[in-house]
Amino acid sequence: MKKVEVNSTVTVNYTGKLEDGSVFDSSLNEGREPLKATLGQGSLIPGFEKGLIDMTEGETKTISIPFLDAYGERRDELIAEVPKDRVPAEVEVGQMLQTMTQQGPMNVMVKEVNESSVVLDANHPLAGKDL
Repeated sequence: MKKVEVNSTVTVNYTGKLEDGSVFDSSLNEGREPLKATLGQGSLIPGFEKGLIDMTEGETKTISIPFLDAYGERRDELIAEVPKDRVPAEVEVGQMLQTMTQQGPMNVMVKEVNESSVVLDANHPLAGKDL
């Protein structure tokens, strides 16, 4: 049976979990489709792509992905405190916002809401976490 290699196009069902077993994403949720991707194009996180290499059709596998091969480490420079008047008035901790940068739109999470400022975090929510 043919094995998956770089440049193979694969269709996979997956369930992404954190080390504590909590699920953060799954293609098996109602209304979702299996993931389809061509390996070697950078569309998947590196650890997931590496884990698919050498698999065969129908094979089931658990892949452990260290954070450096997933969404990288958390970076302090991606956390910024901004004046409260630069965000929507009803902003709450945990809310996702979108801001514009020179590279285009960027998602940020509200980490703190203070009297006159808000702390925003542009790290990926899974940065620094082993999957």
